Parts: sequence; structure tokens; C-alpha cells
Amino acid sequence: MQNNYLHEVVVTAIVVKDAKFLIVQRSRTEKRFPGYWTVPGGKIDVADYTSWPKDTHGYWYNILEKTLKREVKEETGLEIKDIDYLTSLATVHKDKNPSLVISCMANHKSGKIALQEDELQGYAWVSAKEAKDYQLIDGILDEIIMAEEKLNTGRKKEWSRHSI
Repeated sequence: MQNNYLHEVVVTAIVVKDAKFLIVQRSRTEKRFPGYWTVPGGKIDVADYTSWPKDTHGYWYNILEKTLKREVKEETGLEIKDIDYLTSLATVHKDKNPSLVISCMANHKSGKIALQEDELQGYAWVSAKEAKDYQLIDGILDEIIMAEEKLNTGRKKEWSRHSI
């Protein structure tokens, strides 16, 4: 019987540096989307917060932000700041596991690229127009276009298909 309340929760970051966006290429050995380009991020595990002291009597706060900072640092070697919500998506993978993905924008704070070699095999800093030339996971280009619009205008729009 399927539990309709259990999802993998994933948080991702479109990292911005000098008006360019970081994309990373997944290892060809990854189970999902091998060799595709995407943005850094990862799953939230219960241990991501239960190993920390609670912020109030019963709750942990800023879990998405803390997990995203950790994942970006582990995968790319970069530190990020100014994390801001961009959009969200849900899917049910071929293996029948449902995922909820929270997509964010974040500014590069410090560090140089040092890829986590077992997960990633390449990276590029791109504009939205340049990103279209990469084999991105479906929807990522549209998110990058949203991020570029937000960067240029200061306004966030809901996700939709875009063309460049």
C-alpha cells in the first residue's frame, strides 16, 4: 500500500555569480538522470535536523537553508548566501518514489569549484541563453530563465515554459 504522505524532499540552488548561473553535470553512474546537467542540491534526510539541537521546544528551523548550504558545499566546494525560494515541483520517478523539489536561488559567497567526483563530472557558469546548449534535466532551463528574470527585474514569476 502506498503512503501518500511520504515523499523524498529535495532542495536545489541556482547559484549566481557575476550574473552567471552554475550548472553541474551528473555522473554517468547516477541512478537518475545520468550525464544530464542540472543545478546543485540534494535530498533532505531526517538526520539533517535530528542531529542538531532544536531551535524551539519542539522544532528545528531553517532546515531547507541549512541542508542546501551543506549540499552545495559538498557537491561543489562553494559557500552560498541569500537563499531565496524560486519554485517547486513534484514527480513520481520510474521506481515509483515520489519527490518534492524546492528550487531556490542563492548568491555565491566564497570558494572555488571542487566537484564531488562520485556525483558530478563537470560544471559551467552560464547565462540562460548559454544554458540552452546543455542537456539539462527537463524544466531546469525554465528555472534558470526565471532566475535571470528575477535577477534583472527584481520580480519573481511562477514557473512556466520559456523559449530563448
